Amino acid sequence: MTEYQELVNSYADWFRQKIRVESINGAFEITTPFLDRHNDHIQLYLKKHHGGFILTDDGYTLTDLKLHGCELTSDKRKQIRDVILNGFGVKLDGDEMVIEANRNNFAQRKHNLIQALLSINDLYYLASPVVLSLFKEDVEKYLKMKEIRYTPEVSFNGKSGFAHSFDFVVPSSQAKPERILKVFDQLDKQKSSLMIFSWNDTREVRPSGSTAFCIINDVGQSVNSEHLNALEQYGIKPWLWSHREEEIQELAM
Repeated sequence: MTEYQELVNSYADWFRQKIRVESINGAFEITTPFLDRHNDHIQLYLKKHHGGFILTDDGYTLTDLKLHGCELTSDKRKQIRDVILNGFGVKLDGDEMVIEANRNNFAQRKHNLIQALLSINDLYYLASPVVLSLFKEDVEKYLKMKEIRYTPEVSFNGKSGFAHSFDFVVPSSQAKPERILKVFDQLDKQKSSLMIFSWNDTREVRPSGSTAFCIINDVGQSVNSEHLNALEQYGIKPWLWSHREEEIQELAM
């Protein structure tokens, strides 16, 4: 038990030693030993407020996420964000994450804000199913904004008898054939291989001229050119999300 207590005490000592405080423009900048995803130290700002104190990140965390392509503006993303903030008693003021404190609860409130910042920062690394769901939501909003007609969540039986799911289908028109869309937040060898199998098994039972597209999120991450080339070799058109404005005419009409 003594050994564990020593470990706990050493952590507390480390925490105290690593915190730096500097006066800046009437506020105090607190540099903590905790690191964000850039390996930069998380910084808080302390201001006096109505006889107590306010602690804030000065809007850095949400602004940084926006700059790196992770907007928390959709209903689902806002819900995830708000659950995190409410759990730590943190409020949102514009892009600033803020928590009120007094002399008695200052240490706990500071700790709560740090945990909230770390959790919000981790939204950049959401588990793949959640990320994919959010990316699909972005794609769907974009299709609506561009007034593209589509049917979501469609399943087709392939030549083998297996059912294959696709995220969106843009119906045929007098000018263009049916277009089938599959969305990937990340593309790897396994996913590209599965897409190739699904499309090859499906295309023979779809109307003549039907085309398959893969919409791939390349914001803040690179996409292996070998996987893109493999899709193209099997008649599947890969779209990089960063080039969507150039590609959208493929779905028009």
